[in-house]
This record gives sequence, C-alpha cells and structure tokens, in this order.
Amino acid sequence: MAKTKTVFICQNCGSESPKWIGRCPSCKEWNTYHEEIIAASSSRNTSYLSGLEKRKPELLDSISSDEHNRQKTGIPEIDRILGGGIVPGSLILLGGEPGVGKSTIALQLALALAEKCVLYVSGEESEEQISLRAKRLKKSNSSCYIYSETDLESILVQAENLKPELIIIDSIQTIRTGILESSAGSVSQVRECAAQLLKFSKLTGVPVFLIGHITKDGTLAGPKVLEHIVDVVLYFEGDNNYVYRLLRSVKNRFGSTSELAIFEMIESGLKEVSNPSEMFINQHDEPLSGISIAATIDGLRPFLIETQALVSSAVYGTPQRSSTGYDIRRLNMLLAVLEKRAGFRLGVKDVFLNIAGGIKVEDPAIDLSIITSVLSSNLDIPVGRDVCCSGEVGLSGEIRPVSRIEQRIKEAAKMGFRKIYVSKFHRNISHKGSDIEVIPVGKVEALVRSLFS
Repeated sequence: MAKTKTVFICQNCGSESPKWIGRCPSCKEWNTYHEEIIAASSSRNTSYLSGLEKRKPELLDSISSDEHNRQKTGIPEIDRILGGGIVPGSLILLGGEPGVGKSTIALQLALALAEKCVLYVSGEESEEQISLRAKRLKKSNSSCYIYSETDLESILVQAENLKPELIIIDSIQTIRTGILESSAGSVSQVRECAAQLLKFSKLTGVPVFLIGHITKDGTLAGPKVLEHIVDVVLYFEGDNNYVYRLLRSVKNRFGSTSELAIFEMIESGLKEVSNPSEMFINQHDEPLSGISIAATIDGLRPFLIETQALVSSAVYGTPQRSSTGYDIRRLNMLLAVLEKRAGFRLGVKDVFLNIAGGIKVEDPAIDLSIITSVLSSNLDIPVGRDVCCSGEVGLSGEIRPVSRIEQRIKEAAKMGFRKIYVSKFHRNISHKGSDIEVIPVGKVEALVRSLFS
C-alpha cells in the first residue's frame, strides 16, 4: 500500500509548504494555508490518453492555420465576444456569481449547436434536472449528451468514446481526479483537473467550456494558475434583481478583450440584446427633473444609459450620499467640484444617484451626465429629452475629452437625440451625415449656463 503524505497548500495562490505558515510568502495573504492529503505515487492508469497520437516538434512554416476554422456557436453575441467563434482545442472558462445564469447560458450553448455532438457534464445537477431546464428553454439538440459525473477519468473516457465537438463542464470545482486524495474543489484538485482537461483538449482538438465559481471577493475560486492555463476567461455579471446580464471577456488568446455581450433574462432563458440603448433608456410620459442621458462605451460597444439623481435637504445632521452602479468616491468628487467651481451648496443636501438598468459603469465619460442630473434635481428643472452628454470632469471644473467620441455621437444620433454636450478640447470631430448638434463646453459653468440659464 502506497504511503500517503500531507502538504499545506495556499488556497489563494496554490503555493505549497511542508508545514503550516501564517502568511503566504507568494501572495502575502494571511491564514490561507490548509492541509491536504496527496498520494505519494501518481502512477495511475491514464488509458484515456493512451490511444492519442504522440506529437512531434514541427517547423513553424509547415504549420497551417485557418481563421475560418472557428466553430460557430449559434449565438451571435457569444461568437462576437470570442472573436468569431470557438477555436478548436481551446479551453474557455466562464465565471460568475451564484444564480446569474452560468448553467443556463451553458445549456443554451449546447442546444444551439444543432446536429453537433456535445457532451454536457454536470457535477451539480442530475440528468432529470437538466432535462427540465432544457424544456423550459424550448430548444433541442438531438446530438447533445448529458452526463452527471464528478470523476475526471470517467469523463475523459466517455469523451474519447463519443468524440464530441464540444465539452461543457459544470463546474470545474465539482470535478476530482483519483491521482490526488484531496476533496473536490481544493486548490490541488482544481489545478490538476484543469491541467488534464487542457492536455486532452490540445491533443484531440476538442474545445472545452468550463464553468467556475467565484469567491466573495469576486475572483474565480481556485488557484490563480487556473486563469493562466485557460485560453479564454469570461465573466458573467448582473444583479439578480434585474433582468440584464453582461458577458465580458477579460482574457482571450484568439480575439479582443474589449468586447461586451448583453443578455436579458426571460422565462425561456437568456435573450440577446442587439440594441442595448433602447433597453437602458426609460420612456417617460412627461419631463422629469434629475434625469440625464449619457453616451458611454463599454469595450468596443457604444450605448446610451440613463443616470438618475435626487437632491433633497438633509433631514439629519450629516448629509447622505448613496450611489447605485457608480463609484461613490467619484460621486463625492463631482459634488465637491460643483460646490467649489460652480457655487452650488450641495454639502448640506442629501444626494442619491442611480444608473438605470442595474448595470455598473466605470466609464469617466458619464461624469458630464451625472453632474447634469444632479443639477437638474437640485434646481428642479428637467433636461430636454433630446439632449445627452459625454465628457469627463476634472478637479478644476474643466470638461476633458474622452476616447472614441465619434462613435458616441453616432449612437446618440441613431437613437434620435438632437443635441450632445462634449468637451471643446476635442479636435476634428466628424459627425457628417447626422442631424445631431454637437455643443462643445470647456467648463462646468458653461454647461450650467447653456442648460439651465
């Protein structure tokens, strides 16, 4: 009987130590070392790879590659964020909070690949539960195989027998290999299972789609090496109280990391949002104060969002500051600029800010829209429905230029807006062919005079 041994592994970065230590020397985190049992010998039968041809070094000039060899998923938004489709032999990791829709979009992907052999492996749900979800999605794929299993060796044996065109693992934290004695979800198990799946994917050319859990800090659970192993890392974001979901690409070896896909959660699954500007702009029956429209860009996609502000007299001694979907520290900075540079006494008033639609925005170009909505609520003067803004506000009250202003102007013109306020420091703004009026402003005071005089 092989003698087993234990090792202490950092749950944050995966570093190993023969004994327990308080602070990890690699990631500098405290109390992250946990004891795990590993096998002294890893001479386990790997028959699932025995039939694969051993590769030999090849000359770079003799290797043929074709960009058109990508596999279309049947979901245009996913194809676009992946750079045109799934590259054969790639390892894709999808992370997101519980309940955001990771399993739903993975099953939709399996069903959208009509007449293509797909192996959907679930370590969290039974075959009956997955079948119920598939009926709710109202889609079908006669070549989609469901396999409820957590043993990696059994999964790879079935994959070698079926020879699927795509493998989906839900989730990587539930899969374990017999090479290690530690429990599923541990750092060593996640790292070893990901490495074995990577080897299988590269040798067979079968793409593997992994679903990963995230920690309370919002990072992918498991060792950081997991993100280095995979070819593509996608994050699925969204608030469970809202219907919109954002799919971001934070790593892509075969495409751009600036893409963004937007979905709407409905009864029959996730629906693609082709024009997000229509979704994030609410239609009001009458003009309301405290509402402004911002032309923003997330990744490479321009769209318009609605910023809502409420300014009221402070009931208690300390004024309240609340922000949803926007950095509260930057909001405090903008309020200080309005008080110092424009003369508005907002320090004694409560200010509440909300980005409509439940999305989080980090684009500094919405600064101009935020101060517009704050001033509109403070003065109780509505902003015109055909007006939008795009500009960054500096500490001295100047309106700074933002990137790709032409795309923002074209998106505003397409949505029917007649005026857009931008920084006057932009050079050679081209908006030919559109009916929108571009109004350049250089200071916050100029914006106040133009909108509320």
